[in-house]
Amino acid sequence: MDSSQNPLLKIKNKLAQMQREAEERDAKRRAEKTKCPYADLSTTSINIEALSLIPEEDAKKAKMAAIELKEKKVALAVFDSEDPEAKKIIEKLKSEGYALSVFTVSLSGLTHIWSFYKFVFQKLENITGRVKIEEKKLLELEKKLVSLESINSSIAEMNEKFGYTGEILEIVLAGALSMRASDIHFEPSEDSTRIRLRIDGLLYDIFDKLKPKNHTSVVSRIKLLSRLKINVTDKPQDGRFTIGLTNKEIEIRTSINPSEFGETVVLRVLNPDSIHVGLPQLGFRADDLKIVEAELARPNGMILNTGPTGSGKTTTLYSFLQHTQNPEAKTITIEDPIEYHLDGIEQTQVEPESGYTFASGLRSLLRQDPDMILIGEIRDLETAEIAIHASLTGHLVFSTLHANDAPGAVPRMIDLGVKASVLAPAINLVIAQRLTRKLCVNCKVEKKIDAELENKIKNFIEKLPDRVDKEFYKSNIKIFEPKGCEKCNNLGYKGRIGVFELLLIDKDMELLISKDPTEIGIKEMAAKQGMVLMQQDGILKAISGITTFDEVEKNTGALEW
Repeated sequence: MDSSQNPLLKIKNKLAQMQREAEERDAKRRAEKTKCPYADLSTTSINIEALSLIPEEDAKKAKMAAIELKEKKVALAVFDSEDPEAKKIIEKLKSEGYALSVFTVSLSGLTHIWSFYKFVFQKLENITGRVKIEEKKLLELEKKLVSLESINSSIAEMNEKFGYTGEILEIVLAGALSMRASDIHFEPSEDSTRIRLRIDGLLYDIFDKLKPKNHTSVVSRIKLLSRLKINVTDKPQDGRFTIGLTNKEIEIRTSINPSEFGETVVLRVLNPDSIHVGLPQLGFRADDLKIVEAELARPNGMILNTGPTGSGKTTTLYSFLQHTQNPEAKTITIEDPIEYHLDGIEQTQVEPESGYTFASGLRSLLRQDPDMILIGEIRDLETAEIAIHASLTGHLVFSTLHANDAPGAVPRMIDLGVKASVLAPAINLVIAQRLTRKLCVNCKVEKKIDAELENKIKNFIEKLPDRVDKEFYKSNIKIFEPKGCEKCNNLGYKGRIGVFELLLIDKDMELLISKDPTEIGIKEMAAKQGMVLMQQDGILKAISGITTFDEVEKNTGALEW
């Protein structure tokens, strides 16, 4: 018989509900008497860090619990604030400098809170201890988990055992690092959870049969690591944690959202190895690299980088910072959030709740006498105007902006409210970029070029601006296609490279922007100036054997020869 239709069970549940309601009414009466406000713990969020302030044994003896902690402010749930044991703990916390807010609660509410003490010992350990993944074991797992199949089989083995959710998370994290994944996705459905890795921009399934109870446990463990609220399952939560290794720290950004069948989780893997990239390794052609290096050598002005989310803008700007860094110059960043930590550079993070926005933070940073400033993103007129003012008063400013291409950045800034007459002299260079997958150098296969395609390619090269080394590309036309091998996990591609277009703001372009800042006019001038479009840059990479026409088309649209 269905338990929901069992009359005895219905009566039992009804009696339990009546008892809880009676306890809550009693707590409300005691709250009025003691002048300590009432709190219903069945609907209260639980902060594991706060809970750990009072040992479990002491909390149960005093009939109390710490339920919220922000800086040195603590919320206490207490059955009886006049109880000697409770008073003792309250005085102890006050002597340690905590500002206390005391709430009167029911005993059943406290019992519910105490059930979360089982998570406290995990929270108090360091990150690698919390996921039980020592550096030696992590390296061993990385060597073992060299393919999607090996990750799948390792998770499957643990999925069948009870209480091995920590090991499942270890395998997923180590597998993500081994496969160079940028993101990990946990996607629950009615009967199971699918786990996917984003590798070189595409999502790949690594396991699709994670049991619901294991999913719930893995999510709880991730919440603990990320200092999120364990018992909150109906609201989005964001956090982060760090995997500390001997020579580097890998940041994991956590995003949790409620869904129909449980909480979905996305972990962004921020491996510092991915940003230690020199300018040539980013994918700039020799002629574009010459322009970039010249603009980075200038003492002031603004360099804008445009493109959608995930197009590599942050990596490019971080490479610029590292290229220009020297002991005689001061560089400050304002980011949302700080994704990677850079040595020798002062990095700050926006905190809208406390009033520290891009605009207010930028004003403050300018008083710190920086030589170079990185602004995570220009989102509004106030930030844009302060950034432009900084670029016109002796600072080199780097920032990102959402626009489809380099010429589109100018009307985008004007849409924000920036005056064209001020914008024109402030900007030195606008870059637009996308990321395209690179062919695996170990297994790519050369493809025969028929006469029709060869003529098309040669005509394409001939039409390119004179600054491109046309003879080099004509004499080195080679097209390859993906095959797949162990080194690329049979994907045929390994790693990604940027395709770029550079809009240089010279005197003629500056004059045009101040008079006629339309996108059409800017594109026409850019063509006369010799700008190589993103798609053209991609085609040059394809005929050089770096990527494929399919990849270029996927990232820049239908090919226009």
